[in-house]
Amino acid sequence: MKTHRWMNAAFRGALWLALVSVVAQATAQDDPYETYVKTSRDFKAVKQDKAWALKAFPSWTVMPWYYQWNIGFNDASGKFQVDNGMNGSFCDHGSDGRLDWIDKFHLRFYMDHSAGKGDLHEGAGDFVNRYKDRIHGTGLRLRPVNAAMKTRLEGILRGSISEVERSPFRGAYALDDEISWGFFVHPCMWQVTDDRTAYPNWQMEIYGTSKPKWTGWISYNDILPRLREWDIANFDASQLMDQWTFNDSYWNNFVGDLVEYANSIDPATPCGFVGGQSPNAFGGYDYAKVMRKVQYIESYNGGDSQSVIRGLNPHNALPAVTSYFYTSAADGIWQTWKYLANGNKGFIGWVEHWFDGKTPRPWIAEVGAQWKEAEKVSQVISGAEWIDDGVALYYNHASIQLSWIMDAEAHGKTWINRNGDDAIGSSHLVRHAWINMLRDEGIQFGWLSYADLIQHGVPGKYKVLILPATICLSDAEAREIKKFCSAGGTVIADYLPGVWDQHGKGRAAGGALDDMFGVRHDPKMKAGDIFGTQLWCETNQDANFGYKTYDQLLTRENTSIKDASGFDKAVRKMGVVHANKFGSGNAVLLNLSPQWYNAYRVAGFTAAAKRAVFMQPIHDAGIKRWVEIKNAGDQEFGYEITYWTREGRTILFVVMEPEIHVTSEGGGNAVGLKTATRPITLHFARPIKDAKDERTGKALGAGGDFTFDWKMNEAFVLSFAGEPPR
Repeated sequence: MKTHRWMNAAFRGALWLALVSVVAQATAQDDPYETYVKTSRDFKAVKQDKAWALKAFPSWTVMPWYYQWNIGFNDASGKFQVDNGMNGSFCDHGSDGRLDWIDKFHLRFYMDHSAGKGDLHEGAGDFVNRYKDRIHGTGLRLRPVNAAMKTRLEGILRGSISEVERSPFRGAYALDDEISWGFFVHPCMWQVTDDRTAYPNWQMEIYGTSKPKWTGWISYNDILPRLREWDIANFDASQLMDQWTFNDSYWNNFVGDLVEYANSIDPATPCGFVGGQSPNAFGGYDYAKVMRKVQYIESYNGGDSQSVIRGLNPHNALPAVTSYFYTSAADGIWQTWKYLANGNKGFIGWVEHWFDGKTPRPWIAEVGAQWKEAEKVSQVISGAEWIDDGVALYYNHASIQLSWIMDAEAHGKTWINRNGDDAIGSSHLVRHAWINMLRDEGIQFGWLSYADLIQHGVPGKYKVLILPATICLSDAEAREIKKFCSAGGTVIADYLPGVWDQHGKGRAAGGALDDMFGVRHDPKMKAGDIFGTQLWCETNQDANFGYKTYDQLLTRENTSIKDASGFDKAVRKMGVVHANKFGSGNAVLLNLSPQWYNAYRVAGFTAAAKRAVFMQPIHDAGIKRWVEIKNAGDQEFGYEITYWTREGRTILFVVMEPEIHVTSEGGGNAVGLKTATRPITLHFARPIKDAKDERTGKALGAGGDFTFDWKMNEAFVLSFAGEPPR
């Protein structure tokens, strides 16, 4: 009888999968959005070959940006760079007349402003004040992006590249710095181009229609008064979100075209941009598109952009770096190991506070020694592949857009002054909480974008898919998520999954995944039925615009219902932690926001244990940590272990992950950095073989426990033979 019941269950599961597959295939044939994502140039990648990119950036590289470089470019300054681990350089708008010096000292360099300055980055300083009516209005970008601009920038590119392409040490070309279809990621309502056919043609492509859906162009002001009136069934932000999505597509295609033009001149050198911003509704920062249109990127770490970039970087092939701003030697050392451990290729160093006159400050020698060692260690993971634990975080850009629409309501007419979404926005802080919960739990993760999901489904290596604040989903995404779950995967959502579609239009029949989760989101719900009693979002970001602590952000003028787990409920009348069997898989809707974890983490080890309600479904799916610091407590709390695979060996880094401070113009410096030296024991789930300390070169043999002294703003780097002992 046991065998009979098992066979029946297996047959039912197979039948369920077959039915799901047949329905999905039939529905997909009639879905213009799925066709759009699978065929449009909006998602066509530029060349992103791994071996090719590794030749351009073979190792960890520190490239000073010579803002206050007071010591010239001679033999002494060249020796100073090399001796202090600054094995890179940069040129601006061409060779700057120092290419021979760069070549003499073998400095890997990138060229900034290869396509000039002023077209891709339009303004600085009081730009918003000078052009606020244009930026917040519904007209055209100050400098419309069009064919004439493309021709002009191609000419600049051609001239810039011709000045440096003879150097064997060129690493990358940056089109421009802090680029945006608006102004950074400041709220911006204008249209990116004056090409009158572009937006109508794009609409017909994305909707699969013979004529465009929209004939006008609107502003946030046009929907702001209606946010309080709408219930979900009547909620419709689609015209505004379509405009932003079009701007993102047109902009990133333009960037991709310039990248390919640079390749046509110099096929050996990657091209991209620097000064990247957080994932955002504005400026072109849909990273599902960005990461298909560049071959090199320097991004500030706002909104955990470095994690997203690493996750959407194919095979970790593309050289990704970040900015380095000095605050202390301890911080500089920590940044070095933190970013190397997470797959970065180096720093662009802002040369400020580096010299007293022409005398280097003492910290340079201290940090420089670590830069040199990082270059050596980086050879170990050059070409390595990131290892995750079968968990993927989902990247859905429409949800970021709609989250901004909901967040900004609190500002009223002063939404035009909103900045700093990465520090205050709901989608950003939910993403931040999930990232830190997984790190603190000892579970590494990958990223899956909406474009990759629609084009290829959920990769087979994943057992768990997490939907962070994924309030928008297309039918095509929902089909693939259900397919993954019904085939045996676990899907976890925090709140309101797919209650709106990819255009920001509320679903009149309930959420796109309601049947999978076994719940019903009432389409008659209004803002007062979700989180607090006034807004569609968890926090009043106007009242807390300059908040000092996460605790303040989450309590001041917040009328949300706090569950016994310590987290705010989303749908006020719905229960929490709803688990449902779906096909052969499991779907768990928490109906909780993880934002409070940001506050608990700052409070320390004991408070952070509250993450258990979010982590339990992951463990139930069979995901367990396989390496940890034995008996870690409050003093070790905040550590992360990252791991890589290369040529039959696993390489892991033990690093600290404190909070960081970042702005739209750079940063990434640690807040509350721990610098003590602690004796710790690294414990593996099963013994490993042929272990090696990659910093000292010492052979450690086999075993399950390895004890060492860890300076907490540095990294311990260990490799061993074979795969992780799961």
